[in-house]
Amino acid sequence: MKYKIPIAATLLAVAGAIWLANRKPAPIDVEVYTLAEGEVRATVANTRVGTVKACRRAYLAPATGGQVAKLHVREGDKVRQGQVLLEVWNQDLHAQAALQQAQIAANLAAAEQACQLAGGAEREAARISRLGRRDQIVSEEQVDKSVTGGKAQRAACLAAQRAVDVAQAQLGVAEAAIQRTLVKAPFDGTVAEVNAELGEFVTPSPPGIPTLPPIDLLDLSCLIVSAPIDEVDAAALKTGMTACVSLDAFPDKRCSGVVSRIAPYVLEKEKQARTVEVEVTMKDPKDLAELMPGYSADIEVLLNRKASALRLPAEAILENNRVLTIDADGILRERGFKPGLSNWSYTEVLDGLQAGERVVVSLGKEGVKAGARVKVVE
Repeated sequence: MKYKIPIAATLLAVAGAIWLANRKPAPIDVEVYTLAEGEVRATVANTRVGTVKACRRAYLAPATGGQVAKLHVREGDKVRQGQVLLEVWNQDLHAQAALQQAQIAANLAAAEQACQLAGGAEREAARISRLGRRDQIVSEEQVDKSVTGGKAQRAACLAAQRAVDVAQAQLGVAEAAIQRTLVKAPFDGTVAEVNAELGEFVTPSPPGIPTLPPIDLLDLSCLIVSAPIDEVDAAALKTGMTACVSLDAFPDKRCSGVVSRIAPYVLEKEKQARTVEVEVTMKDPKDLAELMPGYSADIEVLLNRKASALRLPAEAILENNRVLTIDADGILRERGFKPGLSNWSYTEVLDGLQAGERVVVSLGKEGVKAGARVKVVE
């Protein structure tokens, strides 16, 4: 059985196909940026998160192990340089020092006795010598024995005095041993942690051994921000350059920073990019307010700056320094340009684009290419 298609339906289908083929696509909404002059900065930022650190931090432990006998501080205490923070049991050393003091007293008495005897022997030798020369009553042998005896007594006096010096030196050794049992503050600071209690046994904690130090001391009068910079960017850095610091805990940037130190070596760790440690010191006391060691921080070091330059936002730039511009008919055109100074926000335009041109910043969800018709979203 054959079916006949009406001529009108056929003509309608053909017309619909022709209309679909020639229909222009609806304009796509895009956000644009009008090129204008503004400030452009060339900056370098850290590759991994940095840290706020105290200028001085000491993990203190006694030079010799022993039982904690006295603990003079608690966490949070302010201490002065030279103040005793912790004392290990040292009664035996104090007894040794007392013994040396007694020995010094005994040696002083022995030296006094020897020197008095030396004085008497010297006077006796002088009298005998006069008698031998003037009256010839005393023989030359007796004179010689008398003079020799006086000199021997004087030598004994000097030996006794040197014995006093030896005893004093031994006392110094005993007192130095006592000092090895004391933990003193090397600088003015704040006690961050105390990892010891009375009666506990503490030992020295040399580097490389995972032993908690009895006392952790911080100098909070000066804070720095330490952050790793990629080895590629580190070559352009110099001490004295200005820097801004951003902290996760605070919304505003702090831009009074100055690069105070650049590590003299590249840090090499397995499976990590090679970096150079850079330290930034903030000069404005207001920027140090509310900061504490341990805060995460990022640094942005200023390399160069232009107060007025034609600039593009970073989100408008495509690969190979190209952008999408919008002509008067609302059609996208792909253009290239020559970049200058650049950072995460803006890039300077040296050539290829003019002030007042409109550049696509956001293409929305649809991916579009040059030649597409767009509609600007204000």
